[in-house]
Amino acid sequence: MQVREVMSSQVLVVGPEHTLRQAARMMMERGIGSAVVIDPDSEGVGIMTERDLLNAIGRGLDCDNEPTGAHLTWDVVYAGPEWTVEEAATAMARGGFRHLVVLDGREVAGVISLRDVVRVWATERVVPG
Repeated sequence: MQVREVMSSQVLVVGPEHTLRQAARMMMERGIGSAVVIDPDSEGVGIMTERDLLNAIGRGLDCDNEPTGAHLTWDVVYAGPEWTVEEAATAMARGGFRHLVVLDGREVAGVISLRDVVRVWATERVVPG
């Protein structure tokens, strides 16, 4: 099974100037654990995850004033839509993260999460009984 078949193509995109609270609120409203951050002044795509938010809150930062751009991962491992789910799972395990931004060329096509991988594997391995 390929990543394109299981990824979420409904991606939350925020800018680096959004506050942590704004990003957290949008993630909560959509029931997702990450937001893609696109900075028009830099190369590439970053990702903000619930872990990034937790770290900022744990350090006592002001979520109403702290910009997302200061608390995200720019050194992102990207998946391709043609990757297998196993390749995505291996990349997540090696990198120690739970989300992969999926790029189709230079465009964001979606996000695949560990939850997506587990859902696929659990569904494939269910034995009717």
